[in-house]
Amino acid sequence: MKYYVYILRSLKNNDLYVGSTDDIENRLKRHNSGFIKSTKPYRPWELLEYKDYNSRSEAVKNERFFKTGQQKELLKRKYG
Repeated sequence: MKYYVYILRSLKNNDLYVGSTDDIENRLKRHNSGFIKSTKPYRPWELLEYKDYNSRSEAVKNERFFKTGQQKELLKRKYG
């Protein structure tokens, strides 16, 4: 089974969100339907990119890495 780290952009305020999942399509639907509490106020979301991993632990490790201050700034510059 593949796991993914994904990057979303809010079409409401241009905020970026980084998450991980084993089903990107379903997860994006959940974000845009308001089921994810932390992203609900900033809907709708668009998928900017994703990367696949062979294990959940590897995906979560990389998700945390992308959420660090320095990496978040790089993402803002890339997609800002």
